[in-house]
Amino acid sequence: MMIKPAIGSDIGGTHITCRLFDLHTNSFDGSRIVRSAVDCHAPAGEILDKWASSVIQAAGEIPLSSLAGIGMAMPGPFDYESGVAWFENVGKFEQLYGVNIREELLARFQLPKDFRIRFQNDAACFAIGESYTGQVAAHRRLLAITLGTGFGTTFIKDHLPVAGKYGIPDDGFLYHIAAGNSIADDQFSTRWFLKEYLRLTGNTIAGVKELAQQAEHNELVAGIFMDFGKALGEFLAPWLLGFDAGGLVIGGNISAAFPLFGEQMQHVFTLHNVNTQTYISQHQEDSALSGSACLCL
Repeated sequence: MMIKPAIGSDIGGTHITCRLFDLHTNSFDGSRIVRSAVDCHAPAGEILDKWASSVIQAAGEIPLSSLAGIGMAMPGPFDYESGVAWFENVGKFEQLYGVNIREELLARFQLPKDFRIRFQNDAACFAIGESYTGQVAAHRRLLAITLGTGFGTTFIKDHLPVAGKYGIPDDGFLYHIAAGNSIADDQFSTRWFLKEYLRLTGNTIAGVKELAQQAEHNELVAGIFMDFGKALGEFLAPWLLGFDAGGLVIGGNISAAFPLFGEQMQHVFTLHNVNTQTYISQHQEDSALSGSACLCL
């Protein structure tokens, strides 16, 4: 039976990105990326219209009815099973509170209720996409993490997110787990780097990219990255061992600085007998798009 293509989409606070994905070859097959600006404070109807028009643009000449479905990487709070948004006190999309996004989009697409529109957390979509298209795809069990403004984590077994098993928290995430003097989301994100740089130098800096540019000729800054790698390794080691993860894939903006902290992280893994193979995502945002499309399999 022929496997139909699907639309993968990634919803952000300021934009939506969509792309047609070939579920047979696990590739975008030259399809164009549609990226549209979205005002997250606009009326609900305006936001939904923008999302719908972007999906239609990504499909091109292919009728939506002939697709395997539409997948959407969606931030929370959100009921991913029912498709109902519960955005409240998050500074975006609050006009959509209580709205069934699936039903609203189906109405705009003029498609029947049984047409697949699937939703999942954006970090989980990144992990699913990597499990199908990334270097880590050779492993049945993997942990995908994203290092950026926050700390995203998803455990994957046979392409599906795992939660509530193997000692993994019921929600499948680690951002709220204790780390250092706070929680993982504070310890393994941009906030930690900025706070640590301020503590050590009394100065502020724009971001991790700017900090990394100083590391080559500044031992103090290089030490910040080394401390980060050691702490990240200590935090991840027990989770990788408990899940028996074959692969660890790292995405997010901070992953670009892996040469500055990776050696220290790997050294800690060796001390703890962690044999998990580490990969840096080659696809980044594209993995969220491919992963959301793969929700339609």
